[in-house]
Amino acid sequence: MNTQERKVEVMNTLIEMVTEVLGEGDLGIEEDTSFRDGLGFESIQFIALAELIQDRYDEVNFAAWLQGKGVPQISTLRVGEVADFVVASTAS
Repeated sequence: MNTQERKVEVMNTLIEMVTEVLGEGDLGIEEDTSFRDGLGFESIQFIALAELIQDRYDEVNFAAWLQGKGVPQISTLRVGEVADFVVASTAS
Protein backbone atom coordinates (compact mmCIF):
# COMPACT_ATOMS: atom_id res chain seq x y z
CA MET A 1 0.00 0.00 0.00
CA ASN A 2 1.46 3.38 -0.95
CA THR A 3 1.49 6.44 1.30
CA GLN A 4 -1.59 8.04 -0.27
CA GLU A 5 -3.64 4.85 0.09
CA ARG A 6 -2.45 4.55 3.68
CA LYS A 7 -3.49 8.13 4.39
CA VAL A 8 -6.98 7.49 2.99
CA GLU A 9 -7.26 4.43 5.24
CA VAL A 10 -6.06 6.40 8.29
CA MET A 11 -8.42 9.31 7.50
CA ASN A 12 -11.38 6.91 7.36
CA THR A 13 -10.34 5.43 10.71
CA LEU A 14 -9.91 8.89 12.25
CA ILE A 15 -13.34 9.95 10.98
CA GLU A 16 -14.85 6.90 12.69
CA MET A 17 -12.97 7.73 15.91
CA VAL A 18 -14.03 11.39 15.88
CA THR A 19 -17.62 10.35 15.25
CA GLU A 20 -17.41 7.98 18.22
CA VAL A 21 -15.90 10.66 20.48
CA LEU A 22 -18.49 13.26 19.54
CA GLY A 23 -21.40 10.82 19.43
CA GLU A 24 -22.65 12.34 16.19
CA GLY A 25 -22.72 11.04 12.65
CA ASP A 26 -22.26 12.65 9.24
CA LEU A 27 -20.02 15.50 10.35
CA GLY A 28 -18.58 16.13 6.89
CA ILE A 29 -15.02 15.66 8.11
CA GLU A 30 -12.28 16.39 5.58
CA GLU A 31 -8.51 16.71 5.83
CA ASP A 32 -8.75 20.43 6.48
CA THR A 33 -11.46 20.16 9.15
CA SER A 34 -10.28 21.85 12.35
CA PHE A 35 -10.83 19.94 15.57
CA ARG A 36 -11.66 23.08 17.54
CA ASP A 37 -13.43 25.34 15.07
CA GLY A 38 -14.86 22.73 12.72
CA LEU A 39 -15.77 20.05 15.24
CA GLY A 40 -15.94 21.93 18.55
CA PHE A 41 -13.43 19.62 20.25
CA GLU A 42 -12.69 20.27 23.92
CA SER A 43 -9.60 19.04 25.76
CA ILE A 44 -11.42 16.01 27.21
CA GLN A 45 -12.35 14.96 23.69
CA PHE A 46 -8.70 15.14 22.62
CA ILE A 47 -7.92 12.77 25.50
CA ALA A 48 -10.63 10.37 24.35
CA LEU A 49 -9.34 10.55 20.77
CA ALA A 50 -5.77 9.93 21.97
CA GLU A 51 -6.93 6.78 23.75
CA LEU A 52 -8.67 5.50 20.62
CA ILE A 53 -5.59 6.24 18.50
CA GLN A 54 -3.34 4.45 21.01
CA ASP A 55 -5.66 1.44 21.06
CA ARG A 56 -5.70 1.21 17.26
CA TYR A 57 -2.08 2.14 16.53
CA ASP A 58 0.23 0.80 19.24
CA GLU A 59 3.31 2.44 17.76
CA VAL A 60 1.80 5.95 17.70
CA ASN A 61 2.33 8.18 20.73
CA PHE A 62 -0.35 10.74 20.01
CA ALA A 63 -0.34 12.17 23.55
CA ALA A 64 3.39 12.91 23.42
CA TRP A 65 2.99 14.46 19.97
CA LEU A 66 0.21 16.73 21.27
CA GLN A 67 2.27 17.69 24.32
CA GLY A 68 5.01 18.89 21.98
CA LYS A 69 2.64 21.42 20.45
CA GLY A 70 1.72 24.80 21.86
CA VAL A 71 -1.81 25.93 22.56
CA PRO A 72 -2.01 27.93 19.29
CA GLN A 73 -0.97 24.85 17.29
CA ILE A 74 -3.43 22.59 19.07
CA SER A 75 -6.27 25.07 18.65
CA THR A 76 -5.77 25.07 14.86
CA LEU A 77 -5.00 21.35 14.51
CA ARG A 78 -6.67 19.71 11.54
CA VAL A 79 -7.73 16.11 11.00
CA GLY A 80 -5.35 15.75 8.05
CA GLU A 81 -2.39 16.74 10.24
CA VAL A 82 -3.22 13.91 12.65
CA ALA A 83 -3.58 11.52 9.71
CA ASP A 84 -0.14 12.59 8.42
CA PHE A 85 1.37 12.00 11.87
CA VAL A 86 -0.20 8.55 12.15
CA VAL A 87 0.95 7.57 8.64
CA ALA A 88 4.51 8.75 9.37
CA SER A 89 4.54 6.96 12.74
CA THR A 90 3.32 3.67 11.28
CA ALA A 91 5.50 3.66 8.15
CA SER A 92 7.33 0.37 7.79
